[in-house]
Amino acid sequence: VQLQASGGGLVQAGGSLRLSCAASGFAFDYYAIGWFRQAPGKEREGVAYISSSGGTTYLEDFVRGRFTISRDNAKNTAYLQMNSLKPEDTAVYYCAASLGYLVPDNDYEHWGQGTLVTVSS
Repeated sequence: VQLQASGGGLVQAGGSLRLSCAASGFAFDYYAIGWFRQAPGKEREGVAYISSSGGTTYLEDFVRGRFTISRDNAKNTAYLQMNSLKPEDTAVYYCAASLGYLVPDNDYEHWGQGTLVTVSS
């Protein structure tokens, strides 16, 4: 079982990045996906969530209108499109998979290793 997050990097404020979350070893299309982030010295927080079919999404207030979550079940991959990035978006971003949609963090069964996003001012 593996979730591989990628696509992080250094970007200037106002720029864009697309993160990918590639899954293997489990039935990806049965699982909802969540994107989380953890900034230096801060607790992990949820960012965006998508149901197993991709038909329902939810984004936290602080990224709504700037970020988009999507998935391609044929490719076993989920995405987080991040636009209008701000320095406060700097964090390690993780994807995670859960059989339930919009469940607490602890209920996510599988976690990726994280990818670092750094937004310079």
